[in-house]
Amino acid sequence: MGRKTYKAEEIIAHLREVEVRQSQGESIAAAVKAIGVTDQGSVRGTWP
Repeated sequence: MGRKTYKAEEIIAHLREVEVRQSQGESIAAAVKAIGVTDQGSVRGTWP
């Protein structure tokens, strides 16, 4: 099973969501987990 290729718009939307959550006082780790990216994925750039 291959990996999904995400479009630039999808990645930007995820990053914006994390930025909004962080501005609301949520930690980066919690915000990233909330959008479905694992800790390992956030390091490697693997999205949900």
